[in-house]
Amino acid sequence: MAKAIAIKGSKKLLNAWAFYDWANSVYSLVIASAIFPIFYGALFRVAEIDKVAVFGGEIARAPLISYVTSAAFLFIAIITPLLSGIADYLGNKRIFMKFFCYLGGLSCMGLYWFSLEHIYLGLTCYFFGLVGFWVSFAINNSYLPDIAFPEQQDGISAKGFSMGYIGSVLLLLFNLAMVLNPGAFGIESDAGEVAEIKAMKYSFLSVGIWWIVFSQYTFYHLPKGFKKEGERKNIVLNGFKELKGVWYQLGEQLRLKRYLGAFFVYSMAVQTVMLIATYFGEEEINWGSDGERTTGLIVSILVIQIVAIFGATLTARASRAFGNIKTLIVINLLWIFICIYAYFVVSPLDFYIAAACVGVVMGGIQALSRSTYSKFIPETKDTTSFFSFYDVAEKIGIVIGTFLYGFVAQFTGSMRNATIFLGLFFIIGVLLLTRVNKKTLS
Repeated sequence: MAKAIAIKGSKKLLNAWAFYDWANSVYSLVIASAIFPIFYGALFRVAEIDKVAVFGGEIARAPLISYVTSAAFLFIAIITPLLSGIADYLGNKRIFMKFFCYLGGLSCMGLYWFSLEHIYLGLTCYFFGLVGFWVSFAINNSYLPDIAFPEQQDGISAKGFSMGYIGSVLLLLFNLAMVLNPGAFGIESDAGEVAEIKAMKYSFLSVGIWWIVFSQYTFYHLPKGFKKEGERKNIVLNGFKELKGVWYQLGEQLRLKRYLGAFFVYSMAVQTVMLIATYFGEEEINWGSDGERTTGLIVSILVIQIVAIFGATLTARASRAFGNIKTLIVINLLWIFICIYAYFVVSPLDFYIAAACVGVVMGGIQALSRSTYSKFIPETKDTTSFFSFYDVAEKIGIVIGTFLYGFVAQFTGSMRNATIFLGLFFIIGVLLLTRVNKKTLS
């Protein structure tokens, strides 16, 4: 019996699309934000070293992971348009979403074997975990105009992020229990490894399994995609041609062009904050002991996730009442305040307050940015190319943002100075957002 095709705008299809956030958000929380940064730092502290021999020289731990992260996002920015062209012409972007979902999930599980002795294997798994998460997430984003009508997009986008926060918090709580009390789970220290680090490795396995298993509901209901009409040629490079085509179309879509410029600038800062927040907390906050550091950092991430559930919902309501652009301007103004406040953060309590503030605006700005872009793109079946352009802009912004953050921190000797620098991007973002809805004189 053939599977019934879910209808655009139907509750079943919308929920299936949003459920992918539940499946993959455990990566962004457990791997990118919480457990892995702590695990990575603990490996070096246990070994009592700060540098490792890799890539033909000795590199300190922070620059090393920064370089691999930047390389991963450059790779993502390059392959996204390639995949966009192929998916549009084959009419089956779902299969590409599956591939990168499985690549990311298996790479998370591969982090179980991350060690300083096998640094290349570990960094490879970290690299492809990033690639799998962001590429599959980009493809899922491109489905939004296909599965939801414009009036549904803000709400379902916010619901997706909220589901992601809830699911990822549940798994992080389980992993937190393992890390803080490994003995209760039968995890014991041995001559080669302490129990806490073993528990962190089991956390990586749990992320991969969760991601792959729960994504099956989404894959079952999502449509294959729209097949590109016309003659098929140069399908490998066609994605870049379509990005070029999107760029030319922006000349006729002034509001979309202005919005993308603003998004590029403020998203650069948002994503950088999300990527470095845990590293900032580990280095700049006076936690006391290593155990207090681990607990404090994970608790702060939990605070962000829990508050973000309400932040995403509140932002969706504000956008309905005041409009998307006005709401985004207010959120950017709040980010400016957070960047200034972060400069003065010293104690764990200070950091928890900062985490709560970040939670309010983090989910809201991501969900609203995605749905605003979806509303602004012209009526077309070629949604993959437009969202590919959106994601490439975001990834290039991440590369620039993380590089500049690291440069300022290294040049000035303080990560605090770099947070003030990020605040400048939000100021520029506010100024650019005020121009989005302005009409030009004919």
